[in-house]
Amino acid sequence: MKRRTFLLASLLAACSSTPPTGGARVPAATPSASPEDVAKVARATNRFAIAMYAELGAAKGNLAFSPASISLALNMTRAGARGETAAHMAQALRLEDGTTDAAFGSLLAAWNADDKPYELAVANRLFGEKTMRLEEAFLDLTGRAYGAPLQPVDFRGAAEQTRETINEWVADRTEERIVDLLPPGSLDSDTRLVLTNAVYFKGAWKTAFDEDATYDQPFHAPGGDVQTPMMHIEESFAYAETDGLKVVSLPYRGEDLSMTLLVPNEVDGLADLQKKLDADALESWLGAAVKQKVRVALPRFEIDPPQAMKLQPALSALGMADAFTGDADFSGITQEDRLYIDEVFHKAFVKVNEEGTEAAAATAVVMTKESAVIEDTKSVVADRPFIFLIRDEKSGMILFMGRVERP
Repeated sequence: MKRRTFLLASLLAACSSTPPTGGARVPAATPSASPEDVAKVARATNRFAIAMYAELGAAKGNLAFSPASISLALNMTRAGARGETAAHMAQALRLEDGTTDAAFGSLLAAWNADDKPYELAVANRLFGEKTMRLEEAFLDLTGRAYGAPLQPVDFRGAAEQTRETINEWVADRTEERIVDLLPPGSLDSDTRLVLTNAVYFKGAWKTAFDEDATYDQPFHAPGGDVQTPMMHIEESFAYAETDGLKVVSLPYRGEDLSMTLLVPNEVDGLADLQKKLDADALESWLGAAVKQKVRVALPRFEIDPPQAMKLQPALSALGMADAFTGDADFSGITQEDRLYIDEVFHKAFVKVNEEGTEAAAATAVVMTKESAVIEDTKSVVADRPFIFLIRDEKSGMILFMGRVERP
């Protein structure tokens, strides 16, 4: 039995400009899940986020990625994995025993709710080779828990045209911020499935920065200071100073979502901060924050890498190496061909200004055939390399994570 290409694509987008058009939302038909089950998913995704940051953060420069996007894509993939492949994927994704797909579905339903002062919408879709039969149980689960309809396409005869179709779907769901996610040659006649997950977020700060209070200041970047527009605000924010860093969370309108800044006390303290950063430390730092008056100086910044990252080395290091080999077992997806992951592409865009945050990210998992309240005012000045998180305050899940070394 030949092994065939299997590509999974997921993307997460956030924007502070105009609302999405063209039907960005595909509501999930969500099974019920308890708050405890949802909390398990959020904890797992956050542990996965920190582990991925440790792998991706070894490279120099600015960084942005969406652990929620990657986790959603890989968990939908895991739904079709069996045996050791499924166990190793669960290990890499930091899942707890008893984690259910229904919990992911409950999160999707909450994110898709209409009664919000911001826009947060999720869309999922399966692009499947029209001649291949997928397992009904897999289609039922991805449809029921993840709201992912199947769209038949022609990989065998029109792989390049199908790649463009999928890239257009990605671009449409991210307000054109993520274009050409799948590079030329990433699909061919052996491709059998592309699974996509799209999240769109449009949020303004609860209290906007005053543009008149933005002015150039030195940012202490590696290799020398650079003049950058620094935004300033004084407001009540959740704040903590602990373990050699300052933590402050800036809420978006509605206060369901926030951007959390982790700013080292020392100008050159990012490396030390990254050594200390793990899931338990982050939980402790966030738990220590209390609301008080804080003066915040934050640079405008934009992270827009020209190409997608390849995540296979990082994911293999996290424990799912066999999913990238001919020994992988994805028989829960189809019995017609044996599949394994060839590569995982991920790309993220983040832009922060006085009004709010615009961000987008996309992930593609490619599988191929075997061929071989306090009175005194505190201050947080992010004029040095720092880490940022965009978090869902209700579940605690990290949607975006990254660092700014040079605005």
